[in-house]
Amino acid sequence: MQEKKNILVLDIETQKSFKEIGRSKAMSLSKLKVSVACVYDYLTSEYSSYEEKDMMKFDQRLQIADLLIGFNIRRFDMPVLQPYLFKSVDQFPVLDLLEAIETARGHRASLDSVARATIQEGKSGDGAEALALFKEGRLEELKKYCLDDVRLTKNVYEYGCREGKIYFTSTWDFKTYEIPVNWKQATERFLMKKDAPKIDFPTSLF
Repeated sequence: MQEKKNILVLDIETQKSFKEIGRSKAMSLSKLKVSVACVYDYLTSEYSSYEEKDMMKFDQRLQIADLLIGFNIRRFDMPVLQPYLFKSVDQFPVLDLLEAIETARGHRASLDSVARATIQEGKSGDGAEALALFKEGRLEELKKYCLDDVRLTKNVYEYGCREGKIYFTSTWDFKTYEIPVNWKQATERFLMKKDAPKIDFPTSLF
């Protein structure tokens, strides 16, 4: 797979719920605050976790990544992370796996429904449980939960790159659908863009 490439698979958990902060504005996402952030690093082939106090170190790792991969990270994880980051989240190279499903089906799907149908594995818990773990100070269990989501996301991504498709089971009719994906090609485009030589234009025509 993408071994030794400067790619991170990313997932975060939050300290607060939407019920606690209100859902009126997208900017509310920044008020959720990060409890833990977890990644799989293709450069080192290792999983890592970061608490809120480690966000400066986490930001330093994100800044030098060639690509960030996740499930719904463009509209959730990255905006939640924004207050901790040196630059705008719009400047990060992102491959959001959920977007392929929305493009093909016209609606969203959960990581659990995709992982169960694609790699026959499901999530170890849900967001409410993750919030409870944080509020109870059970950070090691919270990290384990978040890292498990990273692992599922990584495995779904790798399946999609390998097979050119993934699956998900609809909660409406309980049928399983095949979704074509171009994640391998998209990843290659990101990496080629990163490696493209910069052209130095003359500052003067004379």
